[in-house]
Amino acid sequence: MYYNLLSQVKNAAQAKKHSMILPFSRMDFEVSKILVKGKYLKDVQKKVINRKNFIEIKLNYVESQPAINDFRIFSRPSRHLYVNYKELHPVKNGFGLAVLSTSKGIFDNREARKNKVGGEYLFEIW
Repeated sequence: MYYNLLSQVKNAAQAKKHSMILPFSRMDFEVSKILVKGKYLKDVQKKVINRKNFIEIKLNYVESQPAINDFRIFSRPSRHLYVNYKELHPVKNGFGLAVLSTSKGIFDNREARKNKVGGEYLFEIW
């Protein structure tokens, strides 16, 4: 799930890795694409190795520091948090990003507010 993806990406960035490979899931792939748009990751691609699908993630660094400082998970399997688009506010004064799972797909807080769609508030990253 996406919470494992976030912790693995953060740990790989702290260890100064350039890329990493994870087992493929559509949720992780869509969350990774949102993080690429937010410039927290450099690139994400789907790879097939020995008839198995994987996600290859290239990490992003800003002046040799990881682009991902920290994250906070809000929705877990035991607790789901749903928000309306009117309740979405900037994360860390606009320097962070919130990710939502909506009926129209996975959006960040800016896109969800622009499209006037709410959903499950997954996590914040900065």
